[in-house]
Amino acid sequence: MTSTSEHIDLPDNDSCAFCAYLGGRRPFTILSRARLTATLVTREQRGVAHLLVTPIRHVSTILDLTNEECGALMAEVREAARAIDIAEQRPGIAVWQNNGVPAGQTVGHVHFHVAGTLPDGSTEWGDVPELSLEATEAIAARLRRAMGRE
Repeated sequence: MTSTSEHIDLPDNDSCAFCAYLGGRRPFTILSRARLTATLVTREQRGVAHLLVTPIRHVSTILDLTNEECGALMAEVREAARAIDIAEQRPGIAVWQNNGVPAGQTVGHVHFHVAGTLPDGSTEWGDVPELSLEATEAIAARLRRAMGRE
């Protein structure tokens, strides 16, 4: 995976999982999709509804985004937070994004995490169980109903 940055240490992914999900080559729950962005329901739920907002185009880091993609991603991050707020009624919503292995990036395709806080606050940073596709589809259905997008 390449980036326009000469300094960011990118994950060594032979192929991009997000591109495989978005291309329909690997099953994954896609909550919504627009011309430039998609919102996925991650199988590693680190909050009460944990979503990933990503550009459709393969882009390694935030430094590689176009201005149009930046605007579309931020609008979609807001919509993901709104869906979590309405459906899950959490007292907080966390948004984070990592660039480079030292920053915690594990997939070399830029993405924003949007997650409702856990009952005790914050989000889970340790290991979490991987949910089934059926479980993530149920989360997506709940969020779509809350947003009136069934």
